[in-house]
Amino acid sequence: MTSERNRSADGFSTAGSPRPPVMWAPTEEFRTSTRMWDFMRWVGRTRGVALTDYRDLWRWSVTELSDFWAAVAEYFELIGDGLHGPALAEERMPGALWYPGARLNYAENVLRHAADPAMADTTAVLRIEEDNATQTLTWRELEAKVASFAAQLREQGVRPGDRVAAVLPNVPEALIGLLATASIGAMWTISSPDLSPAATLDRVRQLEPTVFIGSDGYRFNGKEFDQLEHMEDVLAGLPTVEHVIIVRTLDPSANLTAGRLAFDEMTARTVAPSYERLPFDHPLWVLFSSGTTGQPKGIIHGHGGMLLEACKGTGLNQNMGPGDLYYVAANTSWMVWNTLVNNMASGAAVVTYAGSPTYGRKDRQFEVLAATGATMFGVGAAYLTLVEQTGLEPGRDWDLSQLTSILSTGSPLPNSTWAWVHRSVKADVHLGSDTGGTDICSGFIGSNPLEPVHLGELQGPLLGVAVQAWDDDGGRVIGDVGEMVITRPMPSMPVRFWDDPDASKYMAAYFEKYHGVWCQGDWISEKPEGTFVVHGRSDATLNRQGVRLGSADIYGALEGIDEIEDALVVGAEQPDGGYYMPMFVVLRGEAQLTEDLIERMKRQIRSRTSARHVPDEIISAPAIPKTHSNKRVEVPIKKLFAGTAPERAVNPASLANPESMQWFIDFAERFHRAREAHTQPAPPS
Repeated sequence: MTSERNRSADGFSTAGSPRPPVMWAPTEEFRTSTRMWDFMRWVGRTRGVALTDYRDLWRWSVTELSDFWAAVAEYFELIGDGLHGPALAEERMPGALWYPGARLNYAENVLRHAADPAMADTTAVLRIEEDNATQTLTWRELEAKVASFAAQLREQGVRPGDRVAAVLPNVPEALIGLLATASIGAMWTISSPDLSPAATLDRVRQLEPTVFIGSDGYRFNGKEFDQLEHMEDVLAGLPTVEHVIIVRTLDPSANLTAGRLAFDEMTARTVAPSYERLPFDHPLWVLFSSGTTGQPKGIIHGHGGMLLEACKGTGLNQNMGPGDLYYVAANTSWMVWNTLVNNMASGAAVVTYAGSPTYGRKDRQFEVLAATGATMFGVGAAYLTLVEQTGLEPGRDWDLSQLTSILSTGSPLPNSTWAWVHRSVKADVHLGSDTGGTDICSGFIGSNPLEPVHLGELQGPLLGVAVQAWDDDGGRVIGDVGEMVITRPMPSMPVRFWDDPDASKYMAAYFEKYHGVWCQGDWISEKPEGTFVVHGRSDATLNRQGVRLGSADIYGALEGIDEIEDALVVGAEQPDGGYYMPMFVVLRGEAQLTEDLIERMKRQIRSRTSARHVPDEIISAPAIPKTHSNKRVEVPIKKLFAGTAPERAVNPASLANPESMQWFIDFAERFHRAREAHTQPAPPS
């Protein structure tokens, strides 16, 4: 459908609404120095397409989809065979056919910088520890270690399509393992060592790996954590593993038990690099969904699609390349960790840090930025808010002169935190809030270096992403909240899901609501000016009397109430046709949930969102359940209050703090008993 509406969430026109203040704007000198600007001029010369600004470039990228992606491959001089034909041979969703005759290798293209005389002996990977000790690998050294490790994997019988599973923290060895696995054409998957053995097996066991890479332990928050017992528990559930490789972190000279191989010894041989060129859609890695309501789904991305998306996203939209240094303190189970190698595809160097993000003091990550001279910081929005609430001023305490951009992701960025970054971190930093997903291991809406940033708004759709907001009938909406949809294919959309031979899981995940159109499951609103606001997951949407609001809007309305450390709000349909909307709050320090505090929260929610969305109850909770990527688990808790049995509502192994869920299970049970008895539920003790 093509109908469009232009209304606010309460049904009023937004056409005359004033724009939020500009928080960052590029100078003309900066704009014309960016890779995106150079790409636009190059497209003009080679394609005869006149592009004058970002919106021109974006429109061309989604209307001439095949030409755009072919231009990305050519501009970044990607290595492979058969990359000169049309990029998009058959357009359909799912199942778009990209470069059907091409053969290439993701790792070969990441490591092509080792063959560049200007880059070979420059830093590719910088490792920093909690004590600020650092080690570096040049591009030449990195490729040598990858070549050695890959050769030994081949000697162990690893072939294209085999699976290599790792349980490692964010260390250079993890990058080496990924690139070596990819160079062979085997499939890579990695989990963080802080996942329990059960949660790790929920993911890895599905893949039946033949090689397992683990570590003897890691250091976190000033302590050493031995991982050998954890590793043996995982291996006990992986009968297909034939070779076990150990990264010796705690004791580099330790003697290994029989049958165990030392990672460092496997990377020490002198071997010529060898890359298996593979079909464009050959599986590269398997990422997993959070698995909060069931077994995690294995999401498979291909070599070619991920490579194109990496160069476009990091090289053009994020303006990264040779001379840049990218830092993200990502848990290896989170897709954001994969952005390290994606940045390397554009020629940027990366920082690895396996320590605590709050070691010593809450703004530890800004200390890392200062110590390494990183130019870009990828970070979860929740961390920025955490530091804001401490009252620290990182820009005063640390030298952030090299920092040019911050990419905030994982959840919507509160306006107060946005303003705090420019006030207390760096006034002229390009702070962008991006939204994407594990599904494409990249972004849909986010930053670009050519346009200004307005407070609380995402700058616009990313290149090659035909994103819109739709209502339930499939009509485009502007100025109103709608489902985020992608109307044309992207090369980094999953090749398939693991163990999904008829693609039924894939179809149910993205194409059930609108035929042939990708539905991400996020609520967004598109502004008339082309910027966007993200309101949270659509399956966690608060729908009161037919008026829908994202949970992120409620959290944003609580800004400035210092007694609140964290919050979670859900809305659950009841069997009698009613709608129950509680909000749970974690109080800071010695704060008490007084009537005055409750009224202040309700007043702010009423004035900043709508009277309809004031919670039925505000309840003090000891903690908010979070996933391993620090996201609130709203949907499982919503299911509990809708009457779903706990064992079907939530998978505790998917939670970073599973003990916190029991409180909500107990409260939901009391709630349902009280409903049956027509009394008020009491919070569990």
